[in-house]
Amino acid sequence: MMLSADDMTALWVTVQLAAVSTGLLLLLATPLAWWLAHTRWRGRALIEALVTLPLVLPPTVLGFYLLLLLGPQGAVGGFLERIGVGHLAFSFSGLVVGSMVYSLPFVVQPLHNAFAATGSRVLEAAATLRAASLDRFLTISLPLARRGYLTAAVLAFAHTLGEFGVIIMLGGNIPGETRVASIAIYNHVEAMDYAAAHALALILVVLSLSLLTLVYALNRRLRIVGVTG
Repeated sequence: MMLSADDMTALWVTVQLAAVSTGLLLLLATPLAWWLAHTRWRGRALIEALVTLPLVLPPTVLGFYLLLLLGPQGAVGGFLERIGVGHLAFSFSGLVVGSMVYSLPFVVQPLHNAFAATGSRVLEAAATLRAASLDRFLTISLPLARRGYLTAAVLAFAHTLGEFGVIIMLGGNIPGETRVASIAIYNHVEAMDYAAAHALALILVVLSLSLLTLVYALNRRLRIVGVTG
């Protein structure tokens, strides 16, 4: 079951999309997860609901509204058009934005749990020793949250590998730009080329299973190290 050149390109676009989206999500979700873990604001429930919303919305619905937002007539896309950047619909950059929105809960939730599990006593103790807020975060919170970061990174990456609805709505099916592995599989099934669909689908299954096995094994090892350390 050899992959065609087009399938290899689609797989490469998928891996690129997953890597870029995951890296950016870890950066952007960290302050949000930290804030959710420590804030006492009464409106926190609304923010948590908005973050979790992509889990319950049909991907096509999310993709449709992102298309309206990022397209040439949308609020964001129209602004980018006016400043000469160009809208984000049907582009790899647009797929990155869509993937980040779609995978946001898979990153925020593990980080939120990790920061909340740290507790406030150790941070308060560091504060009494005149450690600055940034120092407390970098030297205490981040190291203690490493399992949360590992879980968040793997879940976001694996989740992006299988995206379909958001991508087909926002990015279309442009070879070498927005055609990812899931769309290539759909194209093969439509053409009744089940052998090609199976070859590409099997790679995604093996890759996703390997990533999940890795995160469970590493989390187990980190937990043992934490207990014995």
